[in-house]
Amino acid sequence: MKRNIELEEAQALLLHDACPAGEERVSLALAADRVLSLNITAPADLPSFDKSPLDGYALRAADTVRAKEASPSILEVIEEVAAGYAAAKKVLQGTAIKVMTGAPIPEGADVVIRFEDVIRIGNIIQLTVPLKSGSNIIRTGEDVKTGETIAKKGALIAPALSGLFAALGCAEIPVFKRLKVAIASTGDELVDVSQPMGPGKIYNSNLYSLVAACSRMGVQVEVLGNVVDQVAAVAEKIDQGLQLADMVITTGGVSVGDYDAVPAALESIGAEILFRGVNIKPGSPAIAARKDGKFILCLSGNPAAALITFELIAVPLLKKMMGLSSYLPVKTQAVFNDDFIKPSPQRRFLRGHFHLGDEMNFVTLTGGQSNGMLQSMVNCNVLVDVPGGSGKLLKGQKVKVMIIDDINGR
Repeated sequence: MKRNIELEEAQALLLHDACPAGEERVSLALAADRVLSLNITAPADLPSFDKSPLDGYALRAADTVRAKEASPSILEVIEEVAAGYAAAKKVLQGTAIKVMTGAPIPEGADVVIRFEDVIRIGNIIQLTVPLKSGSNIIRTGEDVKTGETIAKKGALIAPALSGLFAALGCAEIPVFKRLKVAIASTGDELVDVSQPMGPGKIYNSNLYSLVAACSRMGVQVEVLGNVVDQVAAVAEKIDQGLQLADMVITTGGVSVGDYDAVPAALESIGAEILFRGVNIKPGSPAIAARKDGKFILCLSGNPAAALITFELIAVPLLKKMMGLSSYLPVKTQAVFNDDFIKPSPQRRFLRGHFHLGDEMNFVTLTGGQSNGMLQSMVNCNVLVDVPGGSGKLLKGQKVKVMIIDDINGR
């Protein structure tokens, strides 16, 4: 067991042996936000035929070579073709076929002109400018070629990718199985929000915030509820979670107090403790263990600390176990838009809101930064990474940040 390790070492220890739970094939309708388990190659060209990108007339460019205002080219319209149908006739010299957007290009035609760019009288159209062969034609395979890799293993199936699969006729998609996580809180002081709160009790906020965080990632959740601060009870709850899920997350009971039962509970069930303590603030008491090939993450009971260590330690692990190819937090820089006068002898993560600027980006603190303050997590989309040994931070300084939520539209 390692003690008080650096964050990056903690992440590496967990990620080294993390792997997805398995693979399955699902219908395209159920594949949204799932993770691809195989590279996908195009089974056909897209589009599968030359087609018109607009409503207009398909004709031969050769018939427009001498077209001008004084002496327009005159063509006879011999047919009309809607999207979803093919022309019955062939475009010959002096003829044109009316085509709608998406309609196949009729045989013999090599250019399409917009409706509004011709003069039509009856079945006759007049063109006053020469046309270039190939103009306004979407060619077979212009979007995707047969055999081209269109999505790689580990990609999240977003809306555009779902549409591309449908356009290529991919009815079933190979994906990694959904990950299931069991979540429990420890503490005699905790009561559920549905129960009356007696003297000295507090509502169990960690359970709900972590359930929401996992659900938002597309992870299935087994809610184990709360367990009292007794070694046997905590051990039984963790064992229950291991039977029900691929991974267990607990909050509370990880420090060194008389009522912190989690470390002893892990030992009692024979779990291998990978590390105890991470050199960060908040959330330093975090513990990671493994039993029967399954991870157990035990986070601080302080609300903000629990969420921050979830983002820094649990999220990368969960993402890799989901099969995602990208799982570590994205880092960038911003200009600090506050003063934070408290020194940071230990590496600290501050809750901030990232603002995209025209010339530079800014980060503003979202409120109080103590371990138990939860409100400052509400509008937090980045964590300011303050190195250990830092003094006060002043407005205008450049700081490093880790992105934990959307920074584009909030």
